[in-house]
Amino acid sequence: MEDDVTRLPDLASRRMGGSVVDANDELFAERENLIRPEAPAYSPATFGHRGQVYDGWETRRRREPGHDHAIVRLGLPGVVRGVVVDTAFFTGNYPPEVSVEGAGVEGYPSPAELRAADWAELVPRSPVQGDARNQFPVTVPQRCTHVRLSIYPDGGVARLRVHGEPVPDPRILAGGPVDLAALANGGVVSGCSNMFYSSPANLISPGEARVMGEGWETARRRDDGNDWVEFRLAGAGVVRLAELDTSYFLGNAPGWASLRAVDARAADPADPGAWTNLLPRTRLLPDTRHRFRLDAGAEATHVRLDVYPDGGMARVRLVGRLAPAARDELALRWLNLLPEGHARQVLASEGGLEDAEAARLAGARPLDSVALLPQPLATLLGG
Repeated sequence: MEDDVTRLPDLASRRMGGSVVDANDELFAERENLIRPEAPAYSPATFGHRGQVYDGWETRRRREPGHDHAIVRLGLPGVVRGVVVDTAFFTGNYPPEVSVEGAGVEGYPSPAELRAADWAELVPRSPVQGDARNQFPVTVPQRCTHVRLSIYPDGGVARLRVHGEPVPDPRILAGGPVDLAALANGGVVSGCSNMFYSSPANLISPGEARVMGEGWETARRRDDGNDWVEFRLAGAGVVRLAELDTSYFLGNAPGWASLRAVDARAADPADPGAWTNLLPRTRLLPDTRHRFRLDAGAEATHVRLDVYPDGGMARVRLVGRLAPAARDELALRWLNLLPEGHARQVLASEGGLEDAEAARLAGARPLDSVALLPQPLATLLGG
């Protein structure tokens, strides 16, 4: 798997809202460790009642046919581009082989319902090494809400990383104002001047930063320039509120910041003259959540944050409304990426179609116009 794939968000991470909802066995070490955002750790000769304490998921030695599995609900449903099965510190007790499957389901199913779901192969049964980051590319163009890690026949895995592109549910984004930059809504970091200490993707991650390390911080500049981050919004829209949060940044917060925007449908973001001001250069304070109302401007697809001269920030929120055309694009992308069964269910329950007609329309994807959707579903999606 190419290194740039691992820079995509870990859709399964606890920090993104992921959860390990099922495992058939976890006698030696808890399943929840699989999605901890921290790197695995190890303390030798640390024994509990059930043996050596491992920072991972470990099952008992199987004495009967079969294999073990764990099911993870993704915090950010989306298209999986790569998987890392990390067996750090598991040497004589790692599984010789693993596989990973994905499923897309409606709502919040129980573990029993998930076991009976339609699962698609993301990573075929493959050999892995112990005490290693085993990386696998994924080429399945399907939106997943859950993944299932299977180990053959048993053993331990420290971490499961599921890197991919979030695909938000447009039913949630329709209507009111939304954070157009948020990872959960489909926003991404499209450029950055410096990420020496931590990733700029932290700026648009779910939830609040708990410590300085969960934000974005640059190296100290020794020249006359300044640092910046560029965001590609979830869709074209008008930004009306900006939140620049320097929480936990005390002696290393930027002194000032500004925001600019561009509509890439009408201008080239590489042209400095194409950008318009959203927020002029404004003083910032350390350890403070700053909120700025913005004048209604033109629709934008990208926003650039400049910090002066350098420093760190915990979170950036850019609240506004999606343009109608952007809502349509998000709705079509979502519907076209749903697994067949999930698409049929949505078209039947939300679109009011009979099962046969829902199956026909689901099979006719990819759709290229919201006009092809049943009216109740089109209305729900904001069309």
